Amino acid sequence: MEGEQVAMSVGGVLSLFTGAGGLDIGLEAAGLHTIGCIEKDQDCLRTLEANRPGWKLLDTSDIIAAAAKLRPRDLGLRRRELDVLAAGPPCQPFSTAGQWAHTGRLGMRDDRAVTIMAMLDIVERFLPRVLVIENVAGFLHGQVSARPYIEERLAEINKDNRTRYRLTAIVVDAADYGVPQHRRRIIAVAARNGRTFRYPEPTHTDQLVRAWDAIGDLNEDAVPTALGSWADLLPSIPEGENYQYLTVRGGGEEIFGYRTRYWSFLLKLAKDRPSWTLSASPGPASGPFHWDNRPLTVRERMRLQSFPDDWNLIGTRNRQVRQSGNATPPLLAEVVGRAIVSQLIDRGRRWQTPPMLLRERSCTSVPPATVPVPVPPRYRHMIGPKQAHLGTGQGPAPRPAAGLAP
Repeated sequence: MEGEQVAMSVGGVLSLFTGAGGLDIGLEAAGLHTIGCIEKDQDCLRTLEANRPGWKLLDTSDIIAAAAKLRPRDLGLRRRELDVLAAGPPCQPFSTAGQWAHTGRLGMRDDRAVTIMAMLDIVERFLPRVLVIENVAGFLHGQVSARPYIEERLAEINKDNRTRYRLTAIVVDAADYGVPQHRRRIIAVAARNGRTFRYPEPTHTDQLVRAWDAIGDLNEDAVPTALGSWADLLPSIPEGENYQYLTVRGGGEEIFGYRTRYWSFLLKLAKDRPSWTLSASPGPASGPFHWDNRPLTVRERMRLQSFPDDWNLIGTRNRQVRQSGNATPPLLAEVVGRAIVSQLIDRGRRWQTPPMLLRERSCTSVPPATVPVPVPPRYRHMIGPKQAHLGTGQGPAPRPAAGLAP
């Protein structure tokens, strides 16, 4: 892929919060090339060095320091010469899963949100032709969204620099574009000339790529074992379901209260459907688990994220899991990247072939789902009526840290 990318390159990318490189791989496949990366996680840096030694890892790896020091000339550019600034800022302040944490969903009040301010400082410093951001849906939607701040700051940049940045954003499901995983993400684009960006139409809504298509042919030498006090319950849950199967509204025996656990609790893949969203920090009982009742291998996770097989993560297993779970699906990035190139960088450009990172579907039929087994004896004393979730609006809410207003 790298040789073809160099031959067709139409613009350069400055990558912020590069992580394991998912967004950059996709933009690369769309004809752009990464000229600089800002990433401070040491495992991610080692991953980038191992897979793309040609990408420049900037000495200023902290985004706050980079916002103060980095200049276009450091990348051999003048102001306004950068084609694309691509960013995936920390999502925890805006994540739905974050509501369970002590400092959950604080939005721009979260200390980590200072990185968004730094990102916009760099936008003003470089004035790229295109700004593209990928993040969780809550990043630009909802009560704690960063959208008001970003739009206000872009308006200030426009006033001071005679630019016309205008943020547009939509929430997409990566599965609708051929990624074998349901993953709702927001894609935001702002062009310096104010041109309206037309988001790519879904291509796979009626023919989703199944988990079996992605990982059914893998034959891993070593696979992880499910751990924790709930691991032995996994065989009692059907493929594609979670703990709610073992509630009053499921098909199994009642062990848990309906909707009293987080969605990923004892969640399993189904062979004939895309994967559920992969987490970056799954606990021992957090899925999605393989249909063989075990955690996914790192390679399986990479396939479900649409990474090419020659992309390898560096670090311990837990750190590889984190890198893969935090990544942008490269195939989704390629689809968006093609639209950016054809509309805003090399107008009128057309591709005669499908996205490079789209894997061919498995030609084999999907094996039948494994029938769940009865609840093991060690859990049978728990069977009986349970209180369900109290209802909409009665669940967990963000719990501010000391000194922060609710």
